[in-house]
Amino acid sequence: MIKLAVIGTNWITDQFIEAALISGHYQLSAVCSRSMESAKQFAEKYAKLTPQPILFDDLQALAESDQIDVVYIASPNSLHATQAMQMMRGGKHVICEKPLAANETLAKQMFAVADENGVLLYEAFMSMHTPNFKILKAQLDEIGPISKAFISYCQYSSRYPKYLAGENPNTFNPAFANGSIMDIGFYCLSSAIELFGEPNNVQAQAQLLASGVDGSGSVILSYQGFEVVLQHSKTSDSALPSEIQGENGILQIEMISIGQKVTKKLRGQGWEDLTVEQSHNPMLYEALDFAEQLANNRVNPSATERSLLVAKIQTEIRRQTGVVFPQD
Repeated sequence: MIKLAVIGTNWITDQFIEAALISGHYQLSAVCSRSMESAKQFAEKYAKLTPQPILFDDLQALAESDQIDVVYIASPNSLHATQAMQMMRGGKHVICEKPLAANETLAKQMFAVADENGVLLYEAFMSMHTPNFKILKAQLDEIGPISKAFISYCQYSSRYPKYLAGENPNTFNPAFANGSIMDIGFYCLSSAIELFGEPNNVQAQAQLLASGVDGSGSVILSYQGFEVVLQHSKTSDSALPSEIQGENGILQIEMISIGQKVTKKLRGQGWEDLTVEQSHNPMLYEALDFAEQLANNRVNPSATERSLLVAKIQTEIRRQTGVVFPQD
């Protein structure tokens, strides 16, 4: 059984813990928060599902604990790199929420620290592990040579009204390495890289907020013979599916982040629903994937390559759009 610790006590941590427990491979062994009281309150929710976890309010004490195998990090983006490297130097494997780091330089440092300490560093990008995303990827050859692709994820942030009211939520604060391309846009970019690999060219534009981060934007990834357009926003909603067009047909996927529905239409034929049933918790599949890689003591090198490439392109997108973080 994998002894799991978590840093961060928010809704996404709850979702990952649920997925980890459902998988049958993990036990919640520790909770780390900024105060012992908040760690205690968070851990109490799992009292009936797991033995009492150890509580921490000190990161170094967690890193040095011999009761932990893996640390899941779901703190603000700006803290991912420093916290992950601290845990890995303490001999802990790390599952780090996306995005892995604020920029490419920090992402490279993180993997270097993982290698130096003989531990695994895993970016928690759930989309690519869902069964319906795998179907989408497996069907690419069926629609023939790719002509064009459009990947969209636009969702009005629950924090945006607070920002408009004059508050400064983390979501729209450059000090926390946040903004649309680092959050919701990550799913679009990382999905494109998983499907099509490294582009030949990147062109980006964005609508910047007064805080200095992007509220929305678009990116064109150019490949040999086709281009992929990414559309992302935290200031508006969209009901459009993502679409991949080939010379012989079309593939569509709803909610690229979780692979909600996949359909195919070959030229001259009707629409075919390829959707399979998935767990209500889309993070289950990444929890299973990490458990398998830990059992093999080796992270899939293609996953590491993708994480580094996404960090590189995110950094380039921010350079083009003028979004600057303190970590830069």
